Amino acid sequence: MAEVKIPTPRGEMPTYVATPAGQGPWPGVVVIHDFAGMSQDLRGQADRLAGEGYLAAAPDLYWWGSALRCLRTIFRELGPRQGCTFDDIEAVRAWLAGRENCTGQIGVIGFCMGGGYALALAPGRGFSASSTNYGGCPKDAEQWLVGACPIVASYGGKDHSPMGASAAGRLERILTKIGVDHDIKVYPEASHGFLNDHPPADRTPLLMVLNIISGTRYHEPSAQDARRRIVAFFNKHLKS
Repeated sequence: MAEVKIPTPRGEMPTYVATPAGQGPWPGVVVIHDFAGMSQDLRGQADRLAGEGYLAAAPDLYWWGSALRCLRTIFRELGPRQGCTFDDIEAVRAWLAGRENCTGQIGVIGFCMGGGYALALAPGRGFSASSTNYGGCPKDAEQWLVGACPIVASYGGKDHSPMGASAAGRLERILTKIGVDHDIKVYPEASHGFLNDHPPADRTPLLMVLNIISGTRYHEPSAQDARRRIVAFFNKHLKS
């Protein structure tokens, strides 16, 4: 496990890289964080994927400014699906693709706002599989998800935010209609953020406020099943 700095159009971006044990090459996964930014939870997500045989790279998308300033930009750019945040993520994907210990088959996984990006990155961005977790589903998604890579999505049944359970049915209908391979599941007992187990060190005042607003709560049984599905889906589409 190592912290590296990946060149981007704006400078060098800190990125946590988790490498599997043994001999590569391995498929790669770009791991996109939630509101917390670079956190112990984010590193843990990357470590779990490395344990399953994936070269996982988790960039700090707040690297260039304050968390609040970066958040504004990240959300502003998500709608039009272009901008500096997409450039930063592409830099990580390209970095993985260029490594000798990567097979070139690369997936993307994201949580909350990162889940929104994972969905937006599914079509035409060089990814072979996408895992979006409580990242919503925009009403215009049918227009731009045509040709998307396979998508595995997880939502909390108690997540009443626009990024939660109400988005699952919309995404299911769209992906079925346009013929994209998918696995979508709503966990009835889970709330927003149920896959993100932030220790006290991660809980900045900003994160605490955002957690209250979004109703974020970790839910271990749902998280375990979602992780199982994600790994199985990635194995099917990134290791075959």
